[in-house]
Amino acid sequence: MNVIIKVIAVISLFSFYACEEESNRDTLQEISIIPEPAEMTIGDGSFKFDSKTKIVANNDMQKQAANLLIASIDNLNDNQFSSEIPESNYLLFETNDKILAEGYELEITPDAITIKANDHNGFVHGIQTISQLIPISGGNHFLPTLTIKDQPRFQWRGLMLDVSRHFFEKEYILKTIERMSYFKLNTLHLHLIDDQGWRIEIKKYPKLTEVGAFRVNQEDKHWQARPKNDPNEKGTFGGFYTQEDIKEIVAHASKYGITVIPEIEMPAHVTSAIASYPEFSCLETPVAVPSGGLWPITDIYCAGKEGTFEFLEDVLVEVMDLFPSKYIHIGGDEATKTNWETCDDCQNRMKQEGLDNTEELQSYFVKRIEKFLNSKGRILIGWDEILEGGLAPGATVMSWRGTKGGWEASEQGHDVVMTPESHMYFNMYQGEADHEPLAFGGYTTMSKVYHFDPIVDSMSAEQKNHVLGAQANLWSEYITDEDISEYMIFPRLPALAEVLWSPKNKTDWTNFSKKINPLFQRLDKMDVNYSKSVYAVTSNSQLDTAKNELTISLKNEIPNSEIRYALNDDELNAEATKYTAPFLINESATIQAAVFENGKPVGRTLEKEFNFHKAFGKNLSYNPRYHKSYSGTGNKTLVNVIRGSKNFHDKQWLAWLSPEVEIIMDMVESTEMTSVSIGSMENQGSGIYFPIKFEVFLSSDGGQFDKVGEISRPFKNNVLSTLEHFKISFEKQNAQFIKVKITNLGSPPKGGGAWIFLDEITVE
Repeated sequence: MNVIIKVIAVISLFSFYACEEESNRDTLQEISIIPEPAEMTIGDGSFKFDSKTKIVANNDMQKQAANLLIASIDNLNDNQFSSEIPESNYLLFETNDKILAEGYELEITPDAITIKANDHNGFVHGIQTISQLIPISGGNHFLPTLTIKDQPRFQWRGLMLDVSRHFFEKEYILKTIERMSYFKLNTLHLHLIDDQGWRIEIKKYPKLTEVGAFRVNQEDKHWQARPKNDPNEKGTFGGFYTQEDIKEIVAHASKYGITVIPEIEMPAHVTSAIASYPEFSCLETPVAVPSGGLWPITDIYCAGKEGTFEFLEDVLVEVMDLFPSKYIHIGGDEATKTNWETCDDCQNRMKQEGLDNTEELQSYFVKRIEKFLNSKGRILIGWDEILEGGLAPGATVMSWRGTKGGWEASEQGHDVVMTPESHMYFNMYQGEADHEPLAFGGYTTMSKVYHFDPIVDSMSAEQKNHVLGAQANLWSEYITDEDISEYMIFPRLPALAEVLWSPKNKTDWTNFSKKINPLFQRLDKMDVNYSKSVYAVTSNSQLDTAKNELTISLKNEIPNSEIRYALNDDELNAEATKYTAPFLINESATIQAAVFENGKPVGRTLEKEFNFHKAFGKNLSYNPRYHKSYSGTGNKTLVNVIRGSKNFHDKQWLAWLSPEVEIIMDMVESTEMTSVSIGSMENQGSGIYFPIKFEVFLSSDGGQFDKVGEISRPFKNNVLSTLEHFKISFEKQNAQFIKVKITNLGSPPKGGGAWIFLDEITVE
């Protein structure tokens, strides 16, 4: 019934505006608020917000919220404040102690706007709703008459920024805070410490930023393929926040209704601290701040030395002086405790405390820090590893390894923030890897984010009460600049915002997808570099070897999208074939496809080439056989005309760890040919390298092979994931058998084995 009322009301609003005689009046668009309000009733008419509108705010809390609106709307200024309520054309702030925390009530009539709330955050949320009601086009601002009663479903609605792996300037943090507030998020978690950088000034320990904030610049190499640094080489790549910077960030966040949670990692992910002060480690040997991936993480704080805890308490005192948040995040994840096993100080500590193993020693470490934080009126929060060995009763758990840790913690009576890697890690791809910035493997699409619920069905009512909410995490190993950071955050963050704010019965992906176009217009207005991958068309190909034909399926994330496609030289436009069902191809073809709205393509155009070359479907033998973990679709993977993507788990790749690979292809009969090529991948961070040599041999009988060409390619550092097609051309020849010989890279720069990945052998 509410949906019907809303639709009728919107139609009446359009009619109202169509009849307006003022030529400068903005056209009202359909109401699109993210997150969806808990209750909304739309009336008739509109309110004109302009420089004559009076703003009635009676205290500093109300005025601070009003100033946010003035700052965001053209032609408004603080001269519009009034201590008295005029007869009409005003915005009134009212404090109402019956409204729940962060909730607000908004009423817009043709004469006035009234915002009611019980706290600063509630007024901010009401202001942000008004901001989303103002037409994007600018000029005169006409707001629809309506009534909203709204409050959040969850109290923790967060985003974590990793500023350690790659440092981001203060100005970007301030800008991100404003954008979070726009979508009613309320928690910014700053990952300030990790192995690759210490990002906060600690006055008592200046080396933490003098040494720990900078590393040797190896940005020309893949994050996971950077060699170990010399401790004596001075780092120059990095940065840190002064204490004055932190104060400014915290104050700005508070103004926008956001709490900033600092994360000071311990006992692991602290190589930057150990590089600065080796005496707080078990071995006390000099180490360098690593420039890239580090595993295992063995240079951790010594749990046996009293000096370690004195150091950490000193650091935390300065941190708590800067951050008023009741939560202090201590990390607690991925500690490799091999040094604890042999450290005299750690072993003595275990004997003194009656601890049986190093897991219990880590529990001792966490509980001791928690006791200190509690003495200062703060609550410890950490990643779900802090559950290991037993957890102090007052600690809060952030569950990242799925939701299991959160379930267990809530059963034990701990508060929980859900942030599972599967749904909440925004450093994962949100579209096809071939067309996206370098990211961690795996896919976290916008729709996947939207379908996440922090509440696990199997939880008891008591457990559900311990779920504070959820948080998106953006780990920055591959996030090298602000543009990429924005691209990874948006538009997934607004999707999460609705999940965490709106009532469960108000979250519906089909309805939300209708708000994506207006959302993108808002993000354009805010000058945000966002992804349009939600519109991207993806294809799935199934080979029928008996009929030698492919079945092509097309889809995208938006329900009921209008997808159109064109083959070969046909033009992709509004008249192109509309996709309604999978279709077949049995000869070489190029496919283009895109989502169309109002006769125009939106988002990225899919382009796929299928080459039914001479080797299609032929038999191959392998020496050695491909690795069982990457066996594609079997023996004919390399001749199925389906090319692999940068996602090397897409079942279109065969892979080897061998120094050499020989593949022999039987063409069945003597065949005329002029070239043989291979498709290969390089992803140095995953240990995948291009071959250093590719050779082709031909034979008429399968016994005597003659070389017809080779390509030698020396190793080069490569930051990106890259696809290449290596082609050997030769004079026209007839042959029945083809031998392809691949030579692997001997010793990768970072050690270990080198993978070869192949997706297609093409014969022309």
